[in-house]
Amino acid sequence: MAQSPPPPRGFPLGSLAIIAAVVAVAATAFAYTAGWLSPHRLTPKKLVASLAPAEGPALGHRRNHTKGICFSGTFDANGNGSALSKAQVFIRGQYPVIGRFNLASPNLNAVDAMVRVRGLGIQITQSDHQEWRSAMIDAPIFPVSTPQGFYELQMASGSKDPDAMKKFIGAHQEFLSFLGWAKSAPWTGSYAEQRYNSLDSFVFTDQSGAKHSIRWSLVPAAQTVPISPDELTKRGPDFLEKEITERVAAAPQRWSLVVTVANPGDPTADPNKAWPADRQTVEVGTLTVQQIEAEQDGPCRDINFDPTVLPNGIGTSDDPFPAVRSAAYSRSFNSRTAEESHYPRTTTGGKQ
Repeated sequence: MAQSPPPPRGFPLGSLAIIAAVVAVAATAFAYTAGWLSPHRLTPKKLVASLAPAEGPALGHRRNHTKGICFSGTFDANGNGSALSKAQVFIRGQYPVIGRFNLASPNLNAVDAMVRVRGLGIQITQSDHQEWRSAMIDAPIFPVSTPQGFYELQMASGSKDPDAMKKFIGAHQEFLSFLGWAKSAPWTGSYAEQRYNSLDSFVFTDQSGAKHSIRWSLVPAAQTVPISPDELTKRGPDFLEKEITERVAAAPQRWSLVVTVANPGDPTADPNKAWPADRQTVEVGTLTVQQIEAEQDGPCRDINFDPTVLPNGIGTSDDPFPAVRSAAYSRSFNSRTAEESHYPRTTTGGKQ
């Protein structure tokens, strides 16, 4: 048997052992990240797979919030946000925005009147090219308190066990708060009439280095007009995209960006827990939606609205959801990019 060559002179055997240990640790970390050593651990692959409808995912499309429409517009900062954050986006001025209205469903052909949660994703670009991306929904709280709980919700909702949801709620009482909103909150006939909320907590850092735990919301200028689900059903399966296209063509639509500042002790790691209504709020600017475009060739098609893409002055908090969402969005993005032939463009537009 051939013998291994001796180590180079001046290269102690102990160093080889250290290198081997480092490689072993790195390999173990990689395996752990991939979920290989802990098959019951929640991974991006498992989370994204849990979102798929019974017939399978819509190839070439987002794995959740699959049905949507693009828009472009501006964010006009009024300067008030600079007291909370050193991010350039809060300096008085106008910044370009690309966004997407959407439904919280993995079904590409979802009937608008049957989907309770509506969403909005935005990408604001500063003059230094740093971006602020955010994915918001119209619910005031998230359905569950933890990423594991969200995974269990997906598994229960797709289960053939008639008692699956009952068992889930028994283990996740916080879901009842969300269910209360879903049953009682008014439905509207337009994306333009919704308030959209970050739900996750973030950290603003101001010029002095002081940190502020915050959440944000987009508050519509349009009047909210409640409409019954039965009436919405009569408007057709795709009325939301038609309505917002016609509304914006008639006049730009606006939302005020309102930042809510937490008090010490407010829960920042649990998006299922709302903060008290008396917390400080600061209106920091206005989102104006100026043009609607079909997603297939629109500017938002290939944007991943990763909530951890943040400019200097805005950071994540102890809330675990943004990191989990980032990993899941990345997997979804990679999958749909690889499946692009299933969702071809009709023009020669390039990737965003």
